Amino acid sequence: MSKIIIGIHGLGNKPQKDLLEKWWISAIEEGFKLTGIKAPKFKLELVYWADLIYDQPENLEIIDKKDPYFLEEPYTLSPHPKAPEKDQSFRKKMLQFIESQLEKVFLNDDLSLNYKGVNDIIMHRYFKELEMYYSNTGKQKTLKANTRRRLVNMLEKYKFDDILLIGHSMGSIIAYDVLQFELKRQKIHTFVTIGSPLGLPFIRTKITDEMKENYENLTIRAPYCISNAWLNFADLEDKVALNFDLSNDFAPNSKGILPIDFEIINDYESRGVKNPHKSFGYLRNSEFIHQLDSFLKEKTPFSFKKLLKSLQKIRHQIKYKKTKN
Repeated sequence: MSKIIIGIHGLGNKPQKDLLEKWWISAIEEGFKLTGIKAPKFKLELVYWADLIYDQPENLEIIDKKDPYFLEEPYTLSPHPKAPEKDQSFRKKMLQFIESQLEKVFLNDDLSLNYKGVNDIIMHRYFKELEMYYSNTGKQKTLKANTRRRLVNMLEKYKFDDILLIGHSMGSIIAYDVLQFELKRQKIHTFVTIGSPLGLPFIRTKITDEMKENYENLTIRAPYCISNAWLNFADLEDKVALNFDLSNDFAPNSKGILPIDFEIINDYESRGVKNPHKSFGYLRNSEFIHQLDSFLKEKTPFSFKKLLKSLQKIRHQIKYKKTKN
């Protein structure tokens, strides 16, 4: 059984797919180097969906910062190869307090929303793609189905392999929805969320709304198909991952798996400006790299299904050659 890393990107426009995928790979390879671990061979494929919203990708060759397709945050090497540890105990307590207050204000006991209008305003102003994803009107109604379909197709492509699925930012929402509602029975070895907004009250409410259409039990859980681990990485300064401890928000699945939270430092910086939400900083973080290394080096059991699939493929090729001749 082979191993595959599948990623799905987050909010905002992106550079073209092949470049972004290359940068994800580069960030991981850099992380192995910074961590002092010899990088094992790995395969990564990126699920790209920015083109469903934006007419053109961001362009590295555009130098006009006012151009809507100017690429403001390209992949850059770590500015701090040996980042000093920060004492974030105060910030952690503050974020936990904010989380508890947000839930008291915005969530009812059944996880329905109070002050829905306020949440709609927040989403409209700060989360354009999320607003479109959850819209039920016009062309926007198809965005949810189309983004999910791309991830479903990728996961099904590797259904006989050990999959480590990485969802960054809004990509973690799309990934969770697919695992919870679309591919309930496909085995996902490890689910990784980085810079995830899944813990925010209005996101959990959206999940609950869809659960009402599919389940009698409305408890929000780790998806059943996760077989080994759900790892959640958050920088405490990442505003999108404001609710950083997902283990408090998602019950375990039937295998006992629930989110394991890692508070890490995202060191991404471009042109002197830090962005603790950027995917590249998460992907090269040492905590993430150690977990990825464990996945890649774990021995996998023999797969009869994969062998059968290979034999069927060979048989088909032989049959095709005979027909052709």
